[in-house]
Amino acid sequence: MNQNETRTLWISVASAIFAVFLLYSYTQEKSAELTKKFGAKKRVVVAKSEIKEMQTIDETMLQIVERPVDFSEPGSLTDPEIAVGQVALAPINVGEQVLESKIRQPGPGINPSSQVAPLKRGMALPIDATRGVAKLLKPGDRIDILAAVTTGSGPRKRKEVKTILQNVTILATGMKIINELPRLFEKDGKGYVVNNLREDTDYSTILVEVTPKESEQLVYILDTSPGSLYYTLRHPSDQKTLGKTSTTSINQIVQKPKPVFRRAPVSISRPKIKKAPVKKRKKRTGDFRDL
Repeated sequence: MNQNETRTLWISVASAIFAVFLLYSYTQEKSAELTKKFGAKKRVVVAKSEIKEMQTIDETMLQIVERPVDFSEPGSLTDPEIAVGQVALAPINVGEQVLESKIRQPGPGINPSSQVAPLKRGMALPIDATRGVAKLLKPGDRIDILAAVTTGSGPRKRKEVKTILQNVTILATGMKIINELPRLFEKDGKGYVVNNLREDTDYSTILVEVTPKESEQLVYILDTSPGSLYYTLRHPSDQKTLGKTSTTSINQIVQKPKPVFRRAPVSISRPKIKKAPVKKRKKRTGDFRDL
C-alpha cells in the first residue's frame, strides 16, 4: 500500500467517524426535543401477541418497551413477572399496555354467602331465554321481577300481570358468581380445558338478593304458579323505584267499547195559549158606510 492509498484510507475512516458523530449528535438533539416536548420515558409492559379474554398470560406474550411518561396509562405494569401466570379479564391487543385492572390472579372460588348483604337473603329463581332477557343476564345486573298470576274464580276469574319487586341484584347466573373469576375447568377426555363463563348461557337458575319478606312472596308464587315469573333488565345508572305500580289485565290490553245507553224521547207538553176575543165592530149608519 503506497502513501496515497494510506492517506485515502485514513480520510475515509475519519469521514465515517465524523458522520457517526454527526448522526449521534442529531439523534441526541432529537431525543432531547422529544423529552422536552413529551417528558421523560418510562419502561412499560405491552402485549407482544394478542391475549384473549380469560387466557392465562405467559412470558412469551409480553415485552418491555419505552414510552413517554405522558403516554403511559395509569396502572400500567413495569415488570412482566407480575403479569405472568395471571388471567386476562379483557382482550389485550398487540402493542397495548398491560394494566393491573385487566389481569387477575386465579384463585379458589368465592363463597356465594359472602356476596349477600346483611339482612338480605340469596334465593335461586328459574330462568329461560324467554323470561330471562334471552339469558343475557350477568352477575351484578339489576332486574325487576314481574308475576303473571290468575286471580278470582268462576266468572270473575282472570289473569293479571304486576311488577312485584324492583331493583333486585343478581348475585350469580348458574355457576358464575359476582366478583369471581368467570372460568370453569372441565375435562374433555384428553385433559382439562378452560371454559369462559362470560359466554356461558347454559344455565337455568339465577341467584338474586332479596329481603326475607320478598323471599316469602317469591316462594308463594313459585309454589302456586310455577313459570309465572318474568324478568326485565335495568340500566346500571337507574336506581329509581316506583312507589306504586299498575296491574295489567286483558281489559287494559284490549280496550272494550263502553256501552252506549240511549234515552227514551221525552215529550214536552206546552201550555195552550188562549186567544183574546175579537171585538165585533158596530156598523156605522148615516153618510159613512163600511167599504
